[in-house]
Amino acid sequence: MLLELKHIYKNYLQDKIIIPVLKDVSLSIDEGEYVAIMGPSGSGKTTLMNLIGCLDRPSKGEYLLEGKSIVNYTENQLSDLRLNTLGFVFQSFNLLAKQTALENVALPLSYAGVPVKKRKEIAFKALQRVGLADRVHFKPGQLSGGQQQRVAIARALVNNPKIILADEPTGALDSRSGAQVMSLFQKLNEEGVTIVMITHDADIASHAKKVLHILDGEIMEDKEKKQLQEQTAPLTNDWEGEV
Repeated sequence: MLLELKHIYKNYLQDKIIIPVLKDVSLSIDEGEYVAIMGPSGSGKTTLMNLIGCLDRPSKGEYLLEGKSIVNYTENQLSDLRLNTLGFVFQSFNLLAKQTALENVALPLSYAGVPVKKRKEIAFKALQRVGLADRVHFKPGQLSGGQQQRVAIARALVNNPKIILADEPTGALDSRSGAQVMSLFQKLNEEGVTIVMITHDADIASHAKKVLHILDGEIMEDKEKKQLQEQTAPLTNDWEGEV
């Protein structure tokens, strides 16, 4: 088992009031899986992703990564996991505007202490992997949204992480660019990369091999999924076309 959450709870304190966000969440992900965590806004999916990505800590419960409990890891240990075990892809790309594609991709390698020449070689290979070998010297402003997201994916891959965590990876893209990114994720998964993706979009979630549904901070059973689907379905306008 690559990743396992056992009876995870997450609460936040707001104006001295405890706000429960995650409630008794348990899940497991094997190496090589492609999992989508799907739910509407406010369902707790982003909080869950932050916990999986070691960007936050649970209030209660156990988190096992490669068989080791990490709930009591120090900040330095968690930082090391984020650098070497986890790769992140964000909706807003999070690229440095003044840096080239190659420099953006090489950034995690600099944090890892890889020599400059070697990091450029590795970063170039990562850009080749996502089909951007001809864009290495382009800055983000010179790239389309889909190309920027592919740079972000190359950056996530550059340290050979065990898991890629993708937070609404197509949310800022048009449908064509979104389809290209989903195709790339499928290719990477076929190469053995484990992918965990959060989304509110059923079409995007359908690309994953397994879909987990979350609602009100709880992972839902099959019998409850109809309720979630009703909440995430697009709203229709009965007066469409009328003035």
